[in-house]
Amino acid sequence: MQSYIRRIKGAFQSTAAIGIALLCVFGCARAAVGVADIPATADEGRITVFYPTQATAAQVRHGAFTFPLATDAPPVRGNGRLVMISHGSGGSAWGHADLAMALVASGFVVAVPEHRGDNSRDPTHPGPVSWTIRPQEVSRAIDAVGRDPRFAPLVSLDRVGVYGMSAGGHTALSLAGGRWSPAGFARHCEAHIDEDFPACVGLATRQTGSMWDGLRRWIALAVIRYRFADGTPRVDVDPRVAAVVAAVPFAADFDMTSLAHPAVPLALITARHDRWLTPRFHGDRVLELCKTCEQLVDVADGGHGALLSPLPPGITGLEGELLNDPPGFDRVKATAAIDAATVDFFRRHLLSRDATDQNP
Repeated sequence: MQSYIRRIKGAFQSTAAIGIALLCVFGCARAAVGVADIPATADEGRITVFYPTQATAAQVRHGAFTFPLATDAPPVRGNGRLVMISHGSGGSAWGHADLAMALVASGFVVAVPEHRGDNSRDPTHPGPVSWTIRPQEVSRAIDAVGRDPRFAPLVSLDRVGVYGMSAGGHTALSLAGGRWSPAGFARHCEAHIDEDFPACVGLATRQTGSMWDGLRRWIALAVIRYRFADGTPRVDVDPRVAAVVAAVPFAADFDMTSLAHPAVPLALITARHDRWLTPRFHGDRVLELCKTCEQLVDVADGGHGALLSPLPPGITGLEGELLNDPPGFDRVKATAAIDAATVDFFRRHLLSRDATDQNP
């Protein structure tokens, strides 16, 4: 997903109809969706917060996207729970805005931290460098929401949900108790670089079937061996995290024994036509070994970009090959199903019976 925002050409209308439909499905039509940024610090990126409000929404443009939002409107209490979204490499909050609006429609407050060195404004340090710091960034973003005078009275932080997609899915698995290391990434690429080449190399180059592929593999593995030799396990636990969804996650570098019995409810979303992260090495591998995991959605006819909503138009080249929808893919239908299943998962695992009764 590196730099996909920077490649957008022209205007793009969000699938706002999906959000409006979900407002009716989940019973929160009385509230609009507000959006505000918690100011960035010297070391942390900005945090975009989506939340219920009684204010009137307007069509608001963010980059190439247009959404029905009430910017900086006064928040109102929803169901009292917070869901964090961890974006993918080179991404931003806006690639997950439809899911965020669906969650707000069900009463959640949603916060999306901008991951340092791996976002649409600064994509300079993707991969294990970013994966090492992302879980702490999510935890500090939870702290920031709890400090903000607008949102602190409206949410209880003892049970927080985490959703992550792609590199954000790696973050989600980490916060579910997964243990990984940069050397684990290198071992995977040593063993499977031909079968999982984009996962190991990203957008740097591609295999073409030519005589130069051998040289490409040799250079890629030499760089990976040099940069990612550290075998120190990365373990990140935040006791406030109570339910996790990992969508098309990078997962091949995890010690799967650490995910066999996750400490919190863990669900995965997979896509059969994912060409960026070959499912059998990533999401399918977790589902194979995790005894309690739930396969929330398996997008039978979608690719890696199916979990971006909205998906930027006009993506070309290798990035387009890895993110654009396969022929015949029904994006509107798929987005509605993915968002509804994700909202239902967090309702089931984050809301008490009293909260559910108050927010049917």
